[in-house]
Formats: sequence, structure tokens, C-alpha cells
Amino acid sequence: MNCVSCGACCATFRVSFYWTEADPFTGGTVPEELTAKISPYIVAMEGTNQPVPRCVALTGKIGQQVSCDIYENRSSTCREFAAGSADCLKARLKHGITDDVIPIQVA
Repeated sequence: MNCVSCGACCATFRVSFYWTEADPFTGGTVPEELTAKISPYIVAMEGTNQPVPRCVALTGKIGQQVSCDIYENRSSTCREFAAGSADCLKARLKHGITDDVIPIQVA
């Protein structure tokens, strides 16, 4: 899986996390101005809580060449998202990215 030529996860799921990750007073590193409040304790990256999600920090064309404008300061949700996971494969298929996707056999 090559994340730099993919970006499907950033344009498929809501990227939500605990508000302190975007609070500079608590040591948060995610730029607060790029988040939207979901609840008193949860924020999401702008653009990801939409019917057709796309993170505001994602630049480029999905499936070709992408980058994250805040990569070094991304949330724990992004840091913990595993390339090649079931959710990764789901996002890739949604965007028509089928190279490197191995169909799961169900017995």
C-alpha cells in the first residue's frame, strides 16, 4: 500500500478525536482552526463530517498523488490508521483504487 499515491482514507471517513489534541493549551498539535466541534469532547477534521467527506488538510488527487498539509501534527486517529487494514481496503475500493487490493475469501 502506498499512502502517498492513495489518500482514500482521508476522503472516506470522519476523522474525529478528543478535543485536547487540537488545544494548544493542553499540548495539542492539530491546528484548532482546521477542526469542527462534534460534541463537548470530540472534534473532527474540517470536511470529514460531511456526506461526501474530504479532510481539509488533504491536498492532491485521490489515487494518484496526495499529501497531508499537517502530517507532522496529524491526530492520533490518523497516526493509528493502518495501511492495508479492512478500513483501508474499504476506502480504496470506494474510490476505485484496486491495485494492491487482495480480495478476502469468505468460507
